[in-house]
Amino acid sequence: MPNSRLPDTASDTMDILSRLVLSPLASLSSLIPRLQMSTAQLDELVSLAHANHVVVRGMETYRSLMLQANDLEQVQRADGVIAAERARIAHAMAYLQAICAAFCEAGLDVTVIKTLDHWPDFGSDMDLYTNAVPDVVLALMQRQFEATIASRSWGDRLAGKWNLEIPGLPEAVEIHMCRLGQTGEHLTLAENIPARSRAVDFDGKRFRVPSPSDRIMISTLQRMYRHFYFRLCDIVDSAGLVASGVLDYEDLRRSAQQSGIWEGVATYLVLVSDYVWKYTGSHLVLPKFVRDAARFDGKVMYCGKSFLRVPIVPQSAELYRLQLLDTFRKGEISSGARLGLLPWLATAAAIGHKITGSDKGIW
Repeated sequence: MPNSRLPDTASDTMDILSRLVLSPLASLSSLIPRLQMSTAQLDELVSLAHANHVVVRGMETYRSLMLQANDLEQVQRADGVIAAERARIAHAMAYLQAICAAFCEAGLDVTVIKTLDHWPDFGSDMDLYTNAVPDVVLALMQRQFEATIASRSWGDRLAGKWNLEIPGLPEAVEIHMCRLGQTGEHLTLAENIPARSRAVDFDGKRFRVPSPSDRIMISTLQRMYRHFYFRLCDIVDSAGLVASGVLDYEDLRRSAQQSGIWEGVATYLVLVSDYVWKYTGSHLVLPKFVRDAARFDGKVMYCGKSFLRVPIVPQSAELYRLQLLDTFRKGEISSGARLGLLPWLATAAAIGHKITGSDKGIW
């Protein structure tokens, strides 16, 4: 078993938070004694909720249970956390709307990826995708918002992404341009994002977001091929997308196969389903061909360093191997060469982290 598991107290906090965001409210009465916490314990729960982008959803359920218990002190504390987070989100949303409007006025496509998937929660930064030329985008951001470009790691340069800092905005703005994937290997998937996107309203503001299939593929790239861990928001967001019935599985399979990540997508959905089952007693309804394509299931997931983790070896390494083989089989030499750099990049990042305590500048 992995050695980096959370201490029991942190694992217990993850369990509590998972119940708050996944289990039906009516089934949570027995959880109330565990929720009547000291200030330090509640701070730990809130910190974990921030790390997993489920502050509003988690604390609203927490508040409801404390109201049920007539614990008005805890209700008041929850109100303060929720109010502060909603104020942060409102501030960030105003900037996000202005940035998207500036793109549109300049005749540039822009799609908000990942960030709004968590609604009514919000990520720790803003992620955008565009097919526009980097020089044009960066000039626009500097001219309109006095943005400064953060230093770029090797991984950032390969992936075709830039992190920008804007005065008055605590959140970074991460813009992916013309490429997706850890090494920027996905050109077709990326190019199709704007055309397949759709306009959706969030709190009275309209943004273009990826199609349901593209949302799942982007989440898969991030979790199964880059970070190898899930945030709770990934579980909740993707489970909600599946439950909504809007996901076209044939389109998802076709698009994912074209990008060489179908096994990763299928595995991602099965992991989400298994974690949902753990806290609701019901699996997500997934087509048989999805479950058949999955390479492993939720039994391998474990808690570590505030997240739900997937072992890199052999599970994630096998998905990488399949993607690399598929890329070369299709004759996509440039993308295959980029993918071939991934193990070296990961090794350099691991060595850098061991020596300096940080992989900054590499990963």
